[in-house]
Amino acid sequence: MSLQQSSISVPSSVEAPSESPLSVRLATSAPEVIAAQRLRYKVFCEEMGADLHRHDGRDVDDFDAVCDHLIVIDESLGKVVGTYRIMAPWAARAVKRMYSEGEFRIDSLRPIAHEIFEVGRACIHPAYRSSGALARLWSGLGMYVRNHGVKYLAGCASVPLDSGALNVGALRSELLARHLAPEDFRVEPIRGLQSLGDPMGARPAVPPLLKGYLRLGAWVCGEPAWDPDFDSADFFVLLPIERMAPRYAQHFLGARTAQ
Repeated sequence: MSLQQSSISVPSSVEAPSESPLSVRLATSAPEVIAAQRLRYKVFCEEMGADLHRHDGRDVDDFDAVCDHLIVIDESLGKVVGTYRIMAPWAARAVKRMYSEGEFRIDSLRPIAHEIFEVGRACIHPAYRSSGALARLWSGLGMYVRNHGVKYLAGCASVPLDSGALNVGALRSELLARHLAPEDFRVEPIRGLQSLGDPMGARPAVPPLLKGYLRLGAWVCGEPAWDPDFDSADFFVLLPIERMAPRYAQHFLGARTAQ
């Protein structure tokens, strides 16, 4: 989405404590976007070791200028402590491609491309991972989905290869066996992975954010791609909002569960 993250999962509730100094909204100024880019650099480069080919303390790419940047702010400090990047279909048309097209051939998704909102670059500042920032981030994403009538969320779910080929192989087997998208929604990796080894029944470690999207009802759309910048196995994930599990939709979308 790119779903790179650090300790992000679907919370049981999307409401942070009422006394929390945290708020969530879309960035409305260049300084706020820059603050989000600096947070991404801190998490992805300094903490996770990604090579993003920049040395100015920001994670920046060609998509940032057309994307919406959801930010969590510590109002007591005026500090951006969480972020999630969202690219609407009209923004993808403006740059003539989706972010995921750098890793996957997505021809099968062209019929619904005008309804896909691509999300990624999700991260929370290390000091705020138990503070309610995550709940605020999910709440903000849910509001965005409601306000824009989103039908599909999509993105690249990353699994670090330093977790071991056996783990990645076991995860691939489980995802393709239990969460594979219907044929009409399959994609193909541009840079596939080499042999991942035989999982032989091993139980894989599922990254928290990927686990969260699977719980919401997301599909994995085929074989993983290799992302050399993050040295990760990336799975293309597609979440049709109408498939969202009711118990999560109640929190994420403000929807009532079926009686």
